[in-house]
Amino acid sequence: MHPTRLTAALAALTLTAGLAGTLASTAAAAAKGGSVPAAHRPGPLRTGALQARLSPAQHKALFRSAQDRTSGTARTLGLGAKEKLLVKDVVKDADGTLHTRYERTFDGLPVLGGDVIVHTPPASRAAGTVNTTWNNKRTIQVSSTTATFTRAAAEGKALKAARTMDAVKPTADGARKVIWAGGGTPKLAWETVIGGFQDDGTPSKLHVVTDATTGRELYRYQGIETGVANTHYSGQVPLTTTRSGSAYTLTDATRGGHKTYNLNHGTSGTGTLFSQSGDTWGDGTNSAAATAAADAAYGAQETWDFYKDTFGRSGIKNDGVGAYSRVHYGNAYANAYWDDSCFCMTYGDGTGDNDPLTSMDVAGHEMSHGVTSNTAGLEYSGESGGLNEATSDIMGTGVEFYANNSSDPGDYLIGEKIDINGNGTPLRYMDKPSKDGGSADSWSSSLGSLDVHYSSGPANHMFYLLSEGSGTKVVNGVTYNSPTSDGVAVTGIGRDAALKIWYKALTTYMTSSTNYAGARTAALNAAAALYGTNSAQYAGVGNAFAGINVGGHINPPSSGVTVTNPGSQSSTVGTAVSLQIQASSTNSGALTYSASGLPSGLTINGSTGLITGTPTAAGSYNTTVTVTDSTGATGTATFAWTVGTTGGGCSATQLLSNPGFESGGTGWSASSGVITTDSGQPAHGGSYKAWLNGYGSTHTDTLSQSVTIPAGCKATLTFYLHIDTDETTTSTQYDKLTVTAGSKTLATYSNLNAASGYGQKTFDLSSLAGSTVTLKFNGVEDSGLQTSFVVDDTALTTG
Repeated sequence: MHPTRLTAALAALTLTAGLAGTLASTAAAAAKGGSVPAAHRPGPLRTGALQARLSPAQHKALFRSAQDRTSGTARTLGLGAKEKLLVKDVVKDADGTLHTRYERTFDGLPVLGGDVIVHTPPASRAAGTVNTTWNNKRTIQVSSTTATFTRAAAEGKALKAARTMDAVKPTADGARKVIWAGGGTPKLAWETVIGGFQDDGTPSKLHVVTDATTGRELYRYQGIETGVANTHYSGQVPLTTTRSGSAYTLTDATRGGHKTYNLNHGTSGTGTLFSQSGDTWGDGTNSAAATAAADAAYGAQETWDFYKDTFGRSGIKNDGVGAYSRVHYGNAYANAYWDDSCFCMTYGDGTGDNDPLTSMDVAGHEMSHGVTSNTAGLEYSGESGGLNEATSDIMGTGVEFYANNSSDPGDYLIGEKIDINGNGTPLRYMDKPSKDGGSADSWSSSLGSLDVHYSSGPANHMFYLLSEGSGTKVVNGVTYNSPTSDGVAVTGIGRDAALKIWYKALTTYMTSSTNYAGARTAALNAAAALYGTNSAQYAGVGNAFAGINVGGHINPPSSGVTVTNPGSQSSTVGTAVSLQIQASSTNSGALTYSASGLPSGLTINGSTGLITGTPTAAGSYNTTVTVTDSTGATGTATFAWTVGTTGGGCSATQLLSNPGFESGGTGWSASSGVITTDSGQPAHGGSYKAWLNGYGSTHTDTLSQSVTIPAGCKATLTFYLHIDTDETTTSTQYDKLTVTAGSKTLATYSNLNAASGYGQKTFDLSSLAGSTVTLKFNGVEDSGLQTSFVVDDTALTTG
């Protein structure tokens, strides 16, 4: 065994708070004596990054695996000795990329504003790099965890802060000692939660953060997140209920056991579960208590299905467990709210108890507060509070369009059926938020001082621009006319893409204190991960944010087809050929392939671009491949193709340059530090060897050389391999080495193959005779314990 190769390099790194820093490549360069880039562009992890659909058991297993590795991850991130990580959530993309969200503690104390997201690519991706999204400063340090400003004094100060509400006392546990890292230098603090009611009767959970040394208030935010009022009913709709004996209850066992309760104008507890002898709920009028219950249950049902079908999310916490709903709250309570502590939604009956606020988009709005709380945790204050509220508007709008209910068609108006203003106008407008008389259309430095329902305006505006674009447009019979802050027209990318981008930004890139500038970075990262940086969707995000005065414009990609030239080809008569043509288009839809000048005996698959067959005649050919996209745009690639004859036999020779690495890197392409005389691992022969991985953190190393194998030859590849690991598992492949020759995978080794000393590996490459291939060793190490793959004394012989 040998120590990991990171030494102290990671501890010396610093990453910009709130940006995705490239961790592994910087650590590798520092640890191995290479140069460390001055800055890393925060960027996406991949393309096609749709979220995997996981069962609750699979999600639980990922969560547990992340918990088991928190110590190693903390070391990899360079956290201080007193800092620990707590796993909050794990999201897995379809290609295996993991986004693990952590909270931090310092000396056992919770760190508020210390959340961090680690984005880990799958082991199968050769060039994958771990990116990290930080909320705030990397290392937490305070001079002491002993408070000089007492708990009681902090509670008293918090009570004074809540004097405008009917606050009685702190919650049962009183103030808790924390580390405040939400802004500036981390400080020892007290967090006090004050109960009571807000001015309109909404319950209050005011969080007040007080400096435990000076007594100065550091931050405050409201923990109860209120929604919008919408009294519109959805007509006759199907509901999933549960039969118990001779009665039915409003229990949806197919969606996590969601239940709907009747508070009967109470303000605490769950009330009574709706139960009746028949399975028809309500009569469409406010006089029947079950009518509001049916609307609430339907809204919860559609919201669950929207998140599952659109994003693959199973419930609010993504754990398959349903929330519950309470209707008929209080007397004449004209609001609705989500409370994370009870994991429930609560609806009032509106002014005069005449209009229960139980519509479908209200349910979507409120449940989305729960999703936000259990992912990014956007604090309900300042700019992050506006983004929190806008997220619920955005997702509630998504639910409304998803449900496609004829009684309430999807629109970009919030609360349009309430007539809360008494003149038939909506509560909020996404195309031009200022039309409500209070919301902002665009970002400004004073935005954070607005109420969160008004500071949400620019994000709502951005979502409309991203979905539909600027200017006049009619959607489902409603006319919109959306301007931009700079007068520059914006082209929409479609609502479906806009929703996927915002959800991915929320769940994998935003942190609890993300502001509008950070939201732009998060959304660009999400768009790049889903569609690529050279996509209309990526440019659309940049331009929609520019339309609300956040960041600059991004030029959209030029339309057309790009074909990757495969380079000159050499084949042999009678030897089978397989060549995959790679192409892409800026337009959606399938590509079609054709080719001219192919050697006799070869054809191209018009749907996949794979050229196959067996050459029948020697000669020199000039081949052109043409690729056409769904719009008719085309791209071409032209290359030479030489076909030789078999014959003459082969002389015995060794084809690789510098096969034992004794000339250093001559003849090889390798990651920095791979070809080395480092004494940490012995060579098989001589002084040099190729040492891949061995860092104990997420890292990728490569070693390759291109070589031409003469036609008609028998070819054999040999090399010596030693595998050393600190992994203790006997069943899981955490770290892997893949050996390939061109597109052919020869072997894959892992930490499970560790053994003392070297072993020789042998492979027959005769099928590649007559072609030039790249031999490649690709080592991928995860974020846990080290595995070293040491290669030496290679040879490619013919005969």
